[in-house]
Amino acid sequence: MLEECKSDFPILDQIVNDEPLVYLDNAATTQKPQQVLDVLADYYQKDNANVHRGVHTLSERSTARYEAARQTVADFIRAKSSKEILFTRGTTTGLNWVAQFARDLLQADDEVIISVQEHHSNIIPWQQACQKTGAKLRYVTLKNGELDMDVLKEVLSEKTKFVSLAHISNVLGSVAPIKEIAELVHAVGAYLVVDGAQSTPHMVIDVQDLDVDFFAFSGHKMLGPTGIGVLYGKQELLELMSPVEFGGEMIEFVYEQYATWKELPWKFEAGTPNIAGAVGLAAAIDYLNDIGMEHVQQHEEELIAYIWPKLQAIPGLTIYGSQDLSKRTGVIAFNLDNLHPHDVATALDYEGVAVRAGHHCAQPLLRYLQVPATVRASFYIYNTKADCDKLVEAIIKTKEFFNGPI
Repeated sequence: MLEECKSDFPILDQIVNDEPLVYLDNAATTQKPQQVLDVLADYYQKDNANVHRGVHTLSERSTARYEAARQTVADFIRAKSSKEILFTRGTTTGLNWVAQFARDLLQADDEVIISVQEHHSNIIPWQQACQKTGAKLRYVTLKNGELDMDVLKEVLSEKTKFVSLAHISNVLGSVAPIKEIAELVHAVGAYLVVDGAQSTPHMVIDVQDLDVDFFAFSGHKMLGPTGIGVLYGKQELLELMSPVEFGGEMIEFVYEQYATWKELPWKFEAGTPNIAGAVGLAAAIDYLNDIGMEHVQQHEEELIAYIWPKLQAIPGLTIYGSQDLSKRTGVIAFNLDNLHPHDVATALDYEGVAVRAGHHCAQPLLRYLQVPATVRASFYIYNTKADCDKLVEAIIKTKEFFNGPI
């Protein structure tokens, strides 16, 4: 267990509504350890300057830290080269960039495949790409709360040009077999795009072993700052991609009527980048590496195994997604009979328990499940079995408050 690391997170040491805070909204954003906060302060206090443009000492130090952060990310996800690492604002930006690239390649009658459990960030960009090009957007459904691989195999064809899927559902916590999917996708000559927002913080990621073509994730879901994310792409594909934004920093030469671009990865990073964000993300990765991603995953598995039977024992509580704990992570979406999820979340907040309620930016999935919203509790490294007990206790109190004793 990683309970001892909770003390590294100063925000968790507070009282909310007269109760000790239990933070279980980690799928939305994670808290930051003091070690990351210290690195951010150190950067601004000692090295703050624009990167790549100056020959003075601060600029050179800032550039060195920024590019070292890129290498840290490359090593963390096992990319071949730091050239394959593009800094973005987050997962949404990365997926939009790839969908913009798809617009240059898609033609009428081509097909793009996604699933009904995707986050809106992995739906709307593909809707737009298909609307602009005449390509068809096809959906894979679920089976037993997981991606239905039989349906995926059925819809894959020579018409398929892109397949874009979440590695882990932000609602159901279900894990997609990405390596197997990559083999199927590449067999028909298509590209595989992966939304790694919910997987990168929680398990070992090896983009070469998975053989994904593009992989996007966000820093703020893995102990890093907000406003920083990563798009990984195979180098040969990034060479083909055109920049999405234009301006300073990404140019090689500018003439009156045309311009040329820098080499990878800088041709994609127009303007002043989020330097501190990249430095902070690298610090977050260092923190996770010190723990070991295998231990991160094991810790969450232990928490879910601990709380699962306790939740199942609550009358009227429905858990969505796979019931096979080996196929899901520390995200649990649930509802209480006859209670609106927002009411449940508000009542839990009165007990100091922070959870999320709503459609979780996954409206097609909620319609598929035939529910308007769910409550979502999501766990991370600083959560404990005591937090699990507090959640269960707060749910029971909520149910008794609205419906009477169980």
